[in-house]
Formats: sequence, structure tokens, C-alpha cells
Amino acid sequence: MSEYRIKGATGEWEVVIGLEVHAQVTSNAKLFSGAATEFGAEPNTQVSLIDAAMPGMLPVPNRECIRQAVRTGMAIDAQINKWSRFDRKNYFYADLPQGYQISQLYHPLVGEGAIEIEVENEIKTIGVERIHVEQDAGKLMHDQHPRLSYVDLNRSGVALMEIVSKPDMRSPAEAGAYLSKLRSILRYVGSCDGNMDQGSMRADVNVSVRKPGEPFGTRTETKNVNSVRFVMQTVEIEALRQIDVLESGGKIVQETRLFDPDKGETRSMRSKEDAHDYRYFPDPDLLPLELDDAFLDECRASLPELPDAKRARYLGLGITPYNAAVLTAEVESARYFDALLEAGAKGPAAANWVTSELFGALNRLGKDIEHSPVSPAQAAELLGLVAEGTLSNTLAKQVFEIMLETGDDPARIVEERGLKQTSDTGAIEAEIAKVLEANADKVAEYRSGKDKLFGFFVGQTMKAMAGKANPGVVNDLLKKALDG
Repeated sequence: MSEYRIKGATGEWEVVIGLEVHAQVTSNAKLFSGAATEFGAEPNTQVSLIDAAMPGMLPVPNRECIRQAVRTGMAIDAQINKWSRFDRKNYFYADLPQGYQISQLYHPLVGEGAIEIEVENEIKTIGVERIHVEQDAGKLMHDQHPRLSYVDLNRSGVALMEIVSKPDMRSPAEAGAYLSKLRSILRYVGSCDGNMDQGSMRADVNVSVRKPGEPFGTRTETKNVNSVRFVMQTVEIEALRQIDVLESGGKIVQETRLFDPDKGETRSMRSKEDAHDYRYFPDPDLLPLELDDAFLDECRASLPELPDAKRARYLGLGITPYNAAVLTAEVESARYFDALLEAGAKGPAAANWVTSELFGALNRLGKDIEHSPVSPAQAAELLGLVAEGTLSNTLAKQVFEIMLETGDDPARIVEERGLKQTSDTGAIEAEIAKVLEANADKVAEYRSGKDKLFGFFVGQTMKAMAGKANPGVVNDLLKKALDG
């Protein structure tokens, strides 16, 4: 893998990147209350007395949120801590009714794990430091009133997994690949929907720069970046800013920053707090979490086939590495393709068809694969008609277009519209004779050594047969007629 370096006035610089990803846990209720978590509800309609921090309210851990975090840890081969504890992280802000966030600092639920990424056809392992579970804060809205800020507590108390990477990434491309892979794993596992545009997955981007081989520099943390592309831009922009500061004799301040995608810059929010600034202490209202073997076994048994394993299986079927990567990138694509294989389609041909014909059509229609007008069973039937010679590739494209419009099964379309490919040698020979008679001059040229004209005769014959002739039979009969 070619090393990513930034050339400055004083030589080359290396970028060091770590990501803290906040992923909203897929669950119907919040981490410590029974309030709903559905996105897009009217402000302050999904708030329990616990979320609003009414006096005397006691939190009760949601088993499903803990289960999803454990399953996520298992998916990245991380250490699962059978004993963990919740802490109070104390700070005061208008969207935090309790005056503290219930989180985990000293004893997280999930310990060290790893995620494999691929950049420039090379594999690299990125370490994961920990995954801890915490509650989200509410949301401040500053654009609803000319003088006042409004608070929406619907998000207050929603369960988050904070997935903290090690500072193992060295380029924007690696940071982008890591975030994409992590999102893919979460969506396969079902522990987070990965909807970054809705804020259910967002990344804090830690960036520092150093001369190659030197110790780590001072890092900054750019908060709440909500797309893979923006994370990559943040790394590049922040690294260039830090290099400019250092090369002009300044110092990097450890601070929290914001990324502005419109201006293409990061800007300072506040100086970075250390853990002791939050006055962490064990939450007195919550007992430590103790997980038994039966619970862990249940979590492990519930895991699906994950992207890397699925990709290896596809490669074993003879599918190209590119197609295997495309088909496994999104869980919905992999589910569709697996259903296609179960319906009897052959791996390589099916993979080519999905990644070119189906994806192209869905893109044109503005639909995702979950809402494909053509089901996996119908697609398998179409591919079967091609494999058995009933349809040529050209005819199959015509049938596919009709399927997209009508939703009809391919066999019915073929029958009703007479789109079968013919191997009737008599009919094909008759058309060949007409083509050769109409193009006697070109026949003479062909026979005098212009072999390239053979394609012309094939095209004319197929045109005369309205694309329904079997190309293999046409080739054989034409050779006999021209060379005879």
C-alpha cells in the first residue's frame, strides 16, 4: 500500500487518525426507559419521566440494547466483558435534563477487537479499543424562534454504542474504508440502521500530524461528522490546517472542532476536556451488568453470516472479487443475491446480471433493491431461460424491460409475446440465403480474404430474424454457406 504523505514547506508529514463512532442501537425503547425511539416523531412526544429527569425516577437497563452491543462486539471478534459498570459523566447543558449522561468509562461492556479494511487491493487491520453503551442527549433547535432556543427531548435517553478505534489509520481513504466497513457490519448484525443522514450513526474524527517516525502529535477532535465522504474531507482539511500551523511556528491546541461542509473548513468549538473534567463516578442507581454464559451463547448464535465470510463464499462460487465486493457491501444486496442463488441461479452469471442489469435498472428507476419490481425468483427464472437457450442475451434484455414495467413472470412474457429464440435451421438457412443474395458483392469480398465481413453477415441475419435466432446456430450455418 503506497504511504499517504502530505508535502509541506518543511518536508513530508504523516497523518494519524482515530474515529469514535456513535451508533444508535436498534431497539423499540430507550436504554433506561420504555419511551419509543422512532425517528421523525413530533418533538417531545417520546419522553418518559426518566428521560425528563423527574425526581425519584430510577433507570432500568433495556436488555435488548445490551444484547445488540454484545452482538456487535462479537461481530468484530472483540473481548466481551462479563462484568461492566455504568458511570455518570457530569456536565450541564440545556439538552441534558439530568445534568449528567449515563455512560461507561472505567469498565466498558466490550473490550478490544479489530476490523479488516481493504484499500488499494491491500488488507489492513484497524484495532478497536472498546465499545461502551451510553444514553444520547436531547436536541437543541435554534431556528424555531428569533430569540429563544427550543429543546426536543425525543432523543434523550436513546441507546448509543460508542465504538472507539485505535489511532491506526493513516489516510483519508483508510478512514473512509473503516467507517464504511463498520457501517456494513452494524447493518448485517442489525444493531444499528446506519442512517448517517438521520444522525443514527455519526463519527468524531481525531486527527494529528507528525513527521514520519516521530511520536504522535497533539490531536483535535472534529465532532458529529455524518457521512463517509465528510469524514474523508475532515481528515484532509484538518491535517492541512495543522501542518500550516506547525510550519508557521504555532502549536496545535487539543480542542473540539466542527466541520463545515459548505465552507470546506473545520472551526474551533471549545478546548478539549479530559476525563477528569467530567467528574465521572459509578452510577449509584444502577447495579453492575453481569452477563452469564447462556446470554452470551444466545447472542453468538443469533449472528448472521458477516460481510467477509459472505464475500469468501461468493469467491468460492467463481464470482469475481469486484462483484463479490459490490454484492456484500450492503446487506440488502447480499440478501437479494442469496435469494437468487437459492432459487437456482448460477453464481457468476447471476452476479454479472445483478451488478450490471439489475443495479443499472434500479438506479434508472430511483428504487433500492428492497423495492425491486423483479423478485429473486423471477430473476432466477429469467437467467434460467438464457442458460437453457430459450432466450438470447438480447432477448433477455427485452424481457427484463417488460418485467420491470409489468411485474410479469418471464416465461409468461416469452409465451405471450413470442420472444423465444429459434434454433430452427430451416428458417435460419432461408434468411441466410436472402442475406447472401442481397449482398453478393460483400460475399465476393469475404471469399477473397476479407474475414472481418463475417460479423456483418451475422448482424444482417440476426436483424432479419428480429433478434430471435440462436447466435451459435447462425454462426455455424453462415460459415457453411460462405465457405461452401
